[in-house]
Amino acid sequence: MRDYLAEGDLISAEVQQVFSDGSLSLHTRSLKYGKLSQGTLIQVSPSLVKRRKTHFHNLPCGASIILGNNGYIWISPTVNEDTDNTGGFVQNLEPVASSDRDIIARLRNCVLALAEHKMLLFDTSVLYTYEASSAYPVKDLLKPEVMADIVNLTEMRLEAEG
Repeated sequence: MRDYLAEGDLISAEVQQVFSDGSLSLHTRSLKYGKLSQGTLIQVSPSLVKRRKTHFHNLPCGASIILGNNGYIWISPTVNEDTDNTGGFVQNLEPVASSDRDIIARLRNCVLALAEHKMLLFDTSVLYTYEASSAYPVKDLLKPEVMADIVNLTEMRLEAEG
């Protein structure tokens, strides 16, 4: 593994086992796991991340999100897995398109708004908040009154669906 990973690399992995000394055994057994690049990392309270069968989501807005049970959330542009056969161990260091950066920034601010208002984070809540935020510029999404507005719209939409 040291051929592929170095200390300080940001990775996605599944915890296989926790040992008594606090060390971990990790799995990177499929292409969805490996080095993370070209995105942003957010930390929220782990209690806000809804436990689901899958925590890897390709959102229709053109971004991917990993909602970790540990409260770490990774947002990146959606990668075409057919053309990216690196096994998750080669970082893509190409510049990210401006439109992708805008989507990532909007999603980041939406996640922070949900976390600020103590709402559960899962793919649907993030997507609904993203859609509600489209009426505002990305930079305004961190204003308390805008956060409250988009979170209230999301809450009403989730309640309507039951």
